[in-house]
Amino acid sequence: MNVHPGTPQVPYYVALRNECALFEAAHANGLPLLLKGPTGCGKTRFVEHMAAQAGRRLYTVACHDDLSAADLIGRYLLRGGETEWVDGPLTRAVREGAICYLDEVVEARKDVTVVLHPLTDNRRTLMIDRTGEELVAPPGFMLIASYNPGYQNVLKRMKPSTRQRFLAITFGFPDPETEIAIVAQESGLEPGRVAPLVRLGGHIRNLSGADLEEGVSTRLLIYAATLIAGGMGVEKALEAAVIEPLSDDEDIQIALRDLVATVYG
Repeated sequence: MNVHPGTPQVPYYVALRNECALFEAAHANGLPLLLKGPTGCGKTRFVEHMAAQAGRRLYTVACHDDLSAADLIGRYLLRGGETEWVDGPLTRAVREGAICYLDEVVEARKDVTVVLHPLTDNRRTLMIDRTGEELVAPPGFMLIASYNPGYQNVLKRMKPSTRQRFLAITFGFPDPETEIAIVAQESGLEPGRVAPLVRLGGHIRNLSGADLEEGVSTRLLIYAATLIAGGMGVEKALEAAVIEPLSDDEDIQIALRDLVATVYG
């Protein structure tokens, strides 16, 4: 779990649609927000940016197979020979009127959904069974969740009854001009050298859905540009930041190297 205090320092983010206005409306009205989109397209950066803009503390939870409701709510721990209740990140966010962001929420265990439901309707409450408390979320509290629809399967699919408790917005990769600006800003590599990287990214994304599970993320393009800006050769940077992370399949890696050769000559 990461905790980001509300500070004047706002992480860099370029709005692609109306997502900033939607966030502001959701926050002002106490409505939960669901972010849908592929890996590395800017969902987490968007949340960090908007939380900083709003001056709200942000609790980010990376959901996984073993994440339970108790991990979010809290548990009794033995400290100094005494049993003490320790709030989890969701409980702290509710108490403080902060923002709680559940990244890849469908990866969490099923009991997490039961906990979230009362926070995503007009009750805006969190029941802590172990202590008997029922917390009512103050106006500043906001619940945000994200997931990647492309990776859903029968066992890890968000139920319609849960989806329909959230406002929702779909994120995608930015247009080439915007992506060049983002990668250049984040990596320090001049835009002229970023342009072929972004062009390569577009070609790779056209392959996704066939042999490649998912296209290259903006995040990976930033990694590659950062390596290049630091003096690493383009071929080595792309091997480490793009080709190897995208696939272990030798044939796919060969196809990716062919694309690199086509773009860079």
